[in-house]
Amino acid sequence: MNKQDIERINELARKKKTVGLSASEMEEQQRLRRQYIEEFKANLKDTLDQVYIEREDGTYEKLKKKPPVN
Repeated sequence: MNKQDIERINELARKKKTVGLSASEMEEQQRLRRQYIEEFKANLKDTLDQVYIEREDGTYEKLKKKPPVN
């Protein structure tokens, strides 16, 4: 996501608080927010994929995803 997209998200948020958004602007805002969140998640996942845990015996283990709690 480039700087102009982030600025547009902020611009739409300010406009929504003051005068409101048209239907097309609301769709654009949702699309840009969704794109931002997906890119954020992907960057976070890439970062977590590089994390290792050092055990007490000095060995390293790759960070694992926890199973879902039922």
